[in-house]
Amino acid sequence: MDQSGKVWLAGAGPGDAGLLTVKTRELIESSDVIVYDALISAEILSLIPPGKEVINVGKRSGHHLMMQQEINEILLREAQKGKNVLRLKGGDPFVFGRGGEELELLVRHHIPFEIVPGITSASAVPAYAGIPVTHRDHASSFHVVTGHPRRDGTETLDYASLVNVEGTLVFLMGLTSMERILNGLIEAGLDPDTPAAVLEKGTLAAQRRVVSVAGRLAEDAGRAGIGTPAVILVGKVCALSEQFCWAEERPLGGRQILITRPRMSSSALAGKLRSLGAQVIELPAISTRSISPNFALQRAMKQFGDRAGEEWLLFTSPAGVRIFFEQLSELKMDMRYIFGRSARVKIAAIGSATEKALRGYGLLADVVPDVYCAAGLGEAVAACAQPGARITAVRAMSGSEELLPPLLEAGLKVDDIPLYETVYETHGQVKEKIQSLFEEGGIDAVTFTSASTVKGFVQTMEQLDFQSIHAFCIGAKTAEEASKYGMHISTAKEASMDSMTEQILEELGRHGR
Repeated sequence: MDQSGKVWLAGAGPGDAGLLTVKTRELIESSDVIVYDALISAEILSLIPPGKEVINVGKRSGHHLMMQQEINEILLREAQKGKNVLRLKGGDPFVFGRGGEELELLVRHHIPFEIVPGITSASAVPAYAGIPVTHRDHASSFHVVTGHPRRDGTETLDYASLVNVEGTLVFLMGLTSMERILNGLIEAGLDPDTPAAVLEKGTLAAQRRVVSVAGRLAEDAGRAGIGTPAVILVGKVCALSEQFCWAEERPLGGRQILITRPRMSSSALAGKLRSLGAQVIELPAISTRSISPNFALQRAMKQFGDRAGEEWLLFTSPAGVRIFFEQLSELKMDMRYIFGRSARVKIAAIGSATEKALRGYGLLADVVPDVYCAAGLGEAVAACAQPGARITAVRAMSGSEELLPPLLEAGLKVDDIPLYETVYETHGQVKEKIQSLFEEGGIDAVTFTSASTVKGFVQTMEQLDFQSIHAFCIGAKTAEEASKYGMHISTAKEASMDSMTEQILEELGRHGR
């Protein structure tokens, strides 16, 4: 029986992670190996789970980390090991992506494969610049052309034919040849006053556009310092850009924000910021490692409900809620150990997200503090609990030291049960890409939702100049941790994702620029 693996040749689109196809997103999670190009954005790379085997082949116009034949051989070699290989390419793999070349070697060796089309930059980048490549009144066709000359430098374009089609001309990978291309079109009869545009880093936060006419575009683009990757357009539709521009007009359009979060977080904040136009890089600075088997929890639960007096269960994070019930299941315990023998059980949650996680298990929190922090939780429970009540806190091994003092000072009996360890991790390739973005000034802010995420970020990105970072923090303890590293601090008015979003919008939104 053939034990070879399989290759998926997938397009990642032009950079905005929101333009990934559903299938490609699923393959990022399920594949064994991911082979990717230099044009894959940090936002997309941040979606790759830690521990996934990744190979950066760094193929970019004029700058090849690996030659095409080497890339082909990598795909073959990994598949022959029995692995499922995702070949992640910018744009669409069959639109000047040399996808066909990568398949030829696989076909010769009978390696199974699938093609997953991607959104091509030929249409997406103009769309993000407000330029429709076709328009009933201006262009009934569009033509995608490679701007690359042959390897020997000789011309490949039939300029006369391109001019005669009278549609929108889209040139990919042609920035270094822009002047030659435009001159060739004009010499073939194109009116020098034909609208033209060059679009840099389209669909990303750093996207820029220069709209001019064919006779002056190269000069105007040079003056603006336009760099790669860039798409060149020639045609009447380019004049519509000012009227139809939209991407930069969104409240957080043009902003790139790094979100630090636990690996299992639902990324609610990322969704809110993306809906406002920000490009969001998700950096799972921390993950949780469950303590298993958890004999301390087993002993505590066996006694739970049998003791006289009031019993409390305290939860300090959504991850703690999830892991608590997972560990109960591992220990062959269920809700009866919590409620079956006593009606005196009460539950407290540190904040709204933890409260929501409890509701997912059919539990309503009796206490949620007004201030979402460990000290606030301890103080709120101490104020509500009956004298002599037994408190069982289930949380991280390195949980905040501020939870217990208010409880102990109130004379309550406390069991502090560790459920999980906090582990700091991220992908090496993501780290390198993010490091470069910080050095280029490409990240406007970093969000922190706990002191642990600050510690994880600092440990992961140890070479950064932290004093240059604008940190948005969910509360005072998180801000206190970030301030240790000299970060510029902004603190949400309330410890919630909505309040953090409002704070970011107030300081980084278009009205504040």
